[in-house]
Amino acid sequence: MKGFARAYIKPLYFNGRFFLVMAFVAILYTCSFFFPWMTILPQLLLLTVVVLTLVDYIFLFRLREGVSASRIIPDRLSNGDENPISVHVENRYPFAIKAGIIDELPFQFQERKFFYEITVPGNRANKLNYSLRPVKRGEYSFGNLNIFVTGPLGLLKRRFQFEADRMVAVYPSFLQMRKYQLLFISNRFAEIGLRKIRKLGHSMEFEQIRDYVKGDDIRTMNWKATARRNQLMVNAFTDEKSQQIYCVIDKSRVMKMPFEGLSLLDYAINASLVLSNIALLKEDKAGLITYSETPGTFLQANRNSAQMNAILEVLYKQKTRYLESNYEKLYGLIRQRITQRSLIVLFTNFESVSSLQRQMKFLRKIAMHHLLLVVFFENTELSTLINSDANDLEQVYNKTIAEKFAFEKKMIVRELQQYGIMSILTAPKDLTINTVNKYLEIKARKGI
Repeated sequence: MKGFARAYIKPLYFNGRFFLVMAFVAILYTCSFFFPWMTILPQLLLLTVVVLTLVDYIFLFRLREGVSASRIIPDRLSNGDENPISVHVENRYPFAIKAGIIDELPFQFQERKFFYEITVPGNRANKLNYSLRPVKRGEYSFGNLNIFVTGPLGLLKRRFQFEADRMVAVYPSFLQMRKYQLLFISNRFAEIGLRKIRKLGHSMEFEQIRDYVKGDDIRTMNWKATARRNQLMVNAFTDEKSQQIYCVIDKSRVMKMPFEGLSLLDYAINASLVLSNIALLKEDKAGLITYSETPGTFLQANRNSAQMNAILEVLYKQKTRYLESNYEKLYGLIRQRITQRSLIVLFTNFESVSSLQRQMKFLRKIAMHHLLLVVFFENTELSTLINSDANDLEQVYNKTIAEKFAFEKKMIVRELQQYGIMSILTAPKDLTINTVNKYLEIKARKGI
């Protein structure tokens, strides 16, 4: 008996059309109290509804497995990006159905109203496509698939539940990394706002001797080769390679602040992933350092084939700490472990000049031995407040305070410039573009 109820009663639901018809029957019964000649009408209508409901029930439950469904999801999701997901529904009934789909999404999305309805022809299949944008790294657990099939008469629904439990890891934005990699290979950086930087001079990295082409620098003329070949030949140089690029990521409480759902730490992680990949494509060595109150992970700069996967796995495991960063220990780690002059890209956040000055002596020491680039963030909420209209005295005060904080950020840039330290002040959403731009500029100007 329990098996019968589980198979034929528990999955049964009444559709909205059924309640509308029953409400109309109730109105007719009410009217029949005042007009006795109408008594036969609600009785006939009620009998008709009962018969049609039974017919609809038979149509829906004649097949034990009238519908099959499966979720198609990538092996891993990309943090901060729209990830495509699809639900494949196969209709085994001979008639067309409306399938209402409820997918049990991971709790991290806090999605309470996920419901889509598609039409599936008889003995055919159809697919629902949707996307999810995770904003935290980690493991996401998907639950079951629930398919609510409406009968041909539209009075009843039958629920089919399919076990589709699956754990999917959300990694740093590898989709963004692939996009930048494709644009780099096809030399289409301008499409996403990356600038072309004019090279100053040429490197000492000799590539080949080739024929002279109009417009070549005559200072690169190879006179010995010209004499041997009896035609103009020039020396060709390429960008210097195997230079060390380290992304240094602050994991302290200042990186916990969220913008558009993503924390500053996740923005820094996504930018580090893209920058490391671009550095490897430029045949440089990419490395990684994380730090907070104590030094975290240290990944030696390398350019072997496994380096990108190693960086991705390290970045996946990083979590925000809630203490102040210790720059003294960071300097000790860099001084001890990095012996070759390198480009140090430091992702952190300073809210005031005083917070920078407390760490300035350590930043200056790092800059003595390496090329240091400090990357920190604009508060875009303050920018919105500054650009809004003030309608009362309180809003004037708020705008004035916001402008003071924004001015502090500009003072931080000026303070770093005084000591010859490069910096980037950027909105979180522009972090990747601005960081890659600066790296390409440094390469073009032979900074390292």
